Amino acid sequence: MADEIRSVHSLSGGESSLVSLALALGLASLSSNRIQVESLFIDEGFGSLDPETLDIAIASLDTLQSLGRKVAVISHVPALVERIGTQVKVEKLGGGHSVVRVISNN
Repeated sequence: MADEIRSVHSLSGGESSLVSLALALGLASLSSNRIQVESLFIDEGFGSLDPETLDIAIASLDTLQSLGRKVAVISHVPALVERIGTQVKVEKLGGGHSVVRVISNN
């Protein structure tokens, strides 16, 4: 759509997710000028991203991590799960109980 200005209501699911991620990263960057933000939790719609856009999003998160930021991603997307070095998995046991496992893929 070249340089056409679009309403946010016309964004696809993947575009909305990418915009949300960009806004979260931008706000974290701006707030770090006054307050040091070391951790970022993201629970976005990674499942709505096409493979190329998912790679861009993951590369951005990898860059943040390499700069010393702690990045936590909540996701079920297999391509994303495979690229995360350390995972915290919560498994429901029933009866209101669950178990937490930390898995390191490094």
